[in-house]
Amino acid sequence: MSESNPVLKPIRSLAISGRLTLGMHSLNNESTEGNQQLTRMVTVVRPDGRMASVNGISGDMFKHILAEHLQRIADRDNLPMSDGARRFSANRIMVGGGEFERWLAGGARSPAEVVDEILRRCAVTDLLGILITAGNRSVPRKSIVEFGWVVGIPGEVRTDSFFHVKYDPERGESRGQEQQTGQPIFHRPASSGRYAAIATVELDRVGFNDITRKYIPDADALRSRRRAVLESLLATFLEPAGAQRNTQNPHIVAFQGVVSLSRGSLPAPTVSPLNTDFEAEIDGLRDALEAIEPGAIEVRKFDTLATFAGEMAKLINEFAPTG
Repeated sequence: MSESNPVLKPIRSLAISGRLTLGMHSLNNESTEGNQQLTRMVTVVRPDGRMASVNGISGDMFKHILAEHLQRIADRDNLPMSDGARRFSANRIMVGGGEFERWLAGGARSPAEVVDEILRRCAVTDLLGILITAGNRSVPRKSIVEFGWVVGIPGEVRTDSFFHVKYDPERGESRGQEQQTGQPIFHRPASSGRYAAIATVELDRVGFNDITRKYIPDADALRSRRRAVLESLLATFLEPAGAQRNTQNPHIVAFQGVVSLSRGSLPAPTVSPLNTDFEAEIDGLRDALEAIEPGAIEVRKFDTLATFAGEMAKLINEFAPTG
């Protein structure tokens, strides 16, 4: 038997498949009809092929939550950020009148040059992506983080509607320009139950120009960005921000599932937790992929939020500064 390589190969990709239990949250209000706020409902397929209508939270919401955490972490670690990223603008590096926009207007720029400049100037845009359309261009920077819908497990989520009234002890008295007549009543939803969550991170694409197939930041900068995106992913599940958290901050009751890793050319496997046997399925995928690329896939299970944080901390520390 040959001696194993003592040097741990870097993580190429990471996937999370888990069942997240949330109580009394309102992360996914869709619209308002009259005085009734409506929560988002989606249709999913059960493992047996039957369809079910369930409460769902858009992956856009979780991507926004991650972006908020990432902006703070990038600022803490002094990662390069555009003005738009610092101001938490969804346009990031393309905020109107910014330095990057002026650089674009300064001459003919090839798509490869545009991506190089994005990777140099803004770590947040590097990690979360953008589509550059200024000057009749169409230059994409694909996000390295992807979220699926966070969907209720059929039969395990319930949404109730609660009566609220805006209380004003000084109603009826003149209050100048701030005076409001009446006492508006409205109905607000809150949902509780277990949700299926999936997310993937392509760590090997951090700082990577998909056109030239070259890394732009140096090794230390790449390590810092990978660490930052994993920290922000952990923070996303520790503090899922969203609608009406001022009075309906979600009760995070439990989190149970699998973190899968790839240290080779194959992707980190993920299976939807809508499947009751998703953990066993991921184990089976690891065993099958082991025959193709030995040692490439790791599976790390967690049954509480604390053990999830512990596993993520181990991965984050793989990208600790070397100096």
